[in-house]
Amino acid sequence: MSIFRKLRASGPRLLPELDDVKLGRVRRQLNSPGIPGQGSIQIDQVDRLLQETGADWDRRTHRLAVLAEAAAPTGLARSWRARRPQSGEAMVFEAWVELFRGRHDGRLEDARSAADLCHRAADLLPADPTPWVVLLGILRLVRADSRNVFAVWNELTKRDPWNREAHLQLLRYLSPEECGSRSGQLEFVDAVRSGVPSNAPAAGVELTALVDEHARTLARGGVEALLARRQWGNHRATRALDAALADWPRPGHLGYAAAAADLNLLAYALVQAGRAREGAGLAELIGDTVTPWPWSLDGDPLRQFGYWQAKAPV
Repeated sequence: MSIFRKLRASGPRLLPELDDVKLGRVRRQLNSPGIPGQGSIQIDQVDRLLQETGADWDRRTHRLAVLAEAAAPTGLARSWRARRPQSGEAMVFEAWVELFRGRHDGRLEDARSAADLCHRAADLLPADPTPWVVLLGILRLVRADSRNVFAVWNELTKRDPWNREAHLQLLRYLSPEECGSRSGQLEFVDAVRSGVPSNAPAAGVELTALVDEHARTLARGGVEALLARRQWGNHRATRALDAALADWPRPGHLGYAAAAADLNLLAYALVQAGRAREGAGLAELIGDTVTPWPWSLDGDPLRQFGYWQAKAPV
């Protein structure tokens, strides 16, 4: 039996860590029932996992995002900062945990304090883009003025020009549902497309924008929703899908931390465009690692992914 068949036999799974095995181990530890003394062990595990990324800002951002979500129901972040009050990593982590809670609740309990943690962490970690990534997310959540948002964006991209999380945050901030407009969002997408390498962490920005537009059309209902698939036949969508299909499925081409998430994105977009059969090779690259978004737009993500997986050419 091939490795691929063994993977399929286990069934689709929601794995926030994607293919980061070390991250998965620590995430599961954070989600396990508490035992005496476990908090100190967890803090050391998280700290060590972040420290080992070095200047791999892409991997560091991914790990912080996953660990912050796992730690959000606990007091781990505050315990870490109480234990190591001068740790920039502890400050960034606590700010990201607060940001995750704020996204879940629709509001930040104390946006000023969370932003202050980011600024203090940025002073301690001057080359690190992650304090600016979290600060950008905070400003997006509180619907801050665009001048403040772009000031943070400039600081961030000086340190990490193609940070995936940051590009997706700004894309959504510029959407008509938040603080922008469709035309402003398209200008941003065009600017990114003109410069982004096809294997950079921000390579999925245009496809993300197209799926967002698809979801926006469906949400309007009526005749527009019935004709939503037509958008995938326009020049912009066809060009984006053709470009992704030409490069992304090549083994090893997407080497960044969230590559599996963008491969899920491409598979979903192909389904919506009626081009699922063109995704030969995608199924094997993705395996059984499912991302909630965008599959959840059509219902249960595991079920939707499993349906595509069963039909996908191999």
